[in-house]
Amino acid sequence: MSIRAYFQLMRFPAVFTALSDIALGFSLTRLGAESAPNVPWWQLAVLALTSGCLYLAGMVFNDVFDREIDAVERPQRPIPSGRVSVAAAVRFGSVLIGIGLAAAAVVGLSSLAVAVALTLCIFLYDAILKKSILGPLAMGGCRFSNVLLGGSAHADWSRLTDFAAMKTDGLPPLLWVAGGLFIYIVGVTLFAREEAGESRRGPLFGGLLVVDLGLLALLAWLAFAPENSGVQSSFLLAFGVIMFTVNRRLADALATPSPAKVQLAVRVMLLSIIMIDAVLLSAWTGNVTLGLVVAGLLVPALTVGRWIYVT
Repeated sequence: MSIRAYFQLMRFPAVFTALSDIALGFSLTRLGAESAPNVPWWQLAVLALTSGCLYLAGMVFNDVFDREIDAVERPQRPIPSGRVSVAAAVRFGSVLIGIGLAAAAVVGLSSLAVAVALTLCIFLYDAILKKSILGPLAMGGCRFSNVLLGGSAHADWSRLTDFAAMKTDGLPPLLWVAGGLFIYIVGVTLFAREEAGESRRGPLFGGLLVVDLGLLALLAWLAFAPENSGVQSSFLLAFGVIMFTVNRRLADALATPSPAKVQLAVRVMLLSIIMIDAVLLSAWTGNVTLGLVVAGLLVPALTVGRWIYVT
């Protein structure tokens, strides 16, 4: 059993998208333009550890539950190829979950509660809902929960659950952004459902529409939310570049729905989450340096991605 086999089992390059979500969620509840200088950065680091462990565990258990179909469609993967045994994968995934939940508990009960909800969402998707009509919603729910995890230590939960107030005051930033990423990931999941073989254009087009709906929801928050009234046009332009890049790959895959084209489009959509998070964080905090730090997560994602597949 090689180390590379375990990194492939975890689809390691994609974990950096989960870390960027944590930074974004944390910024929406703790790093406003007038944030105090004594920011508890240790909480951000520990929440990132929680998110990373749970994300990687989800990938491990995804392959555990898919081992029979992977033996036919993806025999090169670690479990069907025999490079990692099922028992070893289960042990490894369980350790990751244990570390993730323990780390969340260190931050506080709210973070632990969100981490438990995220874990349940992961198992619902991997074990039960993946092939059903609810599969994309479950995957979107995982991303939604991950953004909430980032904000869990400092979120105003009374406001986040006061639906009556939202009718007049609108959605809190954390919910609006997490909701936009939820829609985006639902679209990505729809687009990727047939990536192992020749994809049908109908489902691909449906996925494209949902992806763009999610992007437009995030753009709407960036451009029109009251708390972003002074947002610089450069952030809107940067977000527009991201939308163009994503849609160019989606259009290529729609024109030629081969596994290679579709998988490339899925890879671009996943890694674009890092840039989406970086732009939204920069716009919210007014701190371009923090945004560049988050955008820097793209470097290890791309570097490791040359060695380990993402999808």
